Amino acid sequence: MGLSLTHIILLLVVVLVVFGAGKLPQVMGDLGKGVRNFKAGLNNGDVDHKDAKFVKDDKAASDKPGEPPLPPPTV
Repeated sequence: MGLSLTHIILLLVVVLVVFGAGKLPQVMGDLGKGVRNFKAGLNNGDVDHKDAKFVKDDKAASDKPGEPPLPPPTV
């Protein structure tokens, strides 16, 4: 039960109607970047740092050696 030529053509027409002809190259370019970054991450366990967004960890107020870290906040 694979995709026949009719299914592929119908899928392309639906994508063209949903995104429009002007937006389609941008959407495909973004999709290509995503796939490329995903494959790079699988191959070497790293991501392209210029596109990645990281959330800064909230460290304990005490980063001095010898002092115990603060307990986690209670809800």
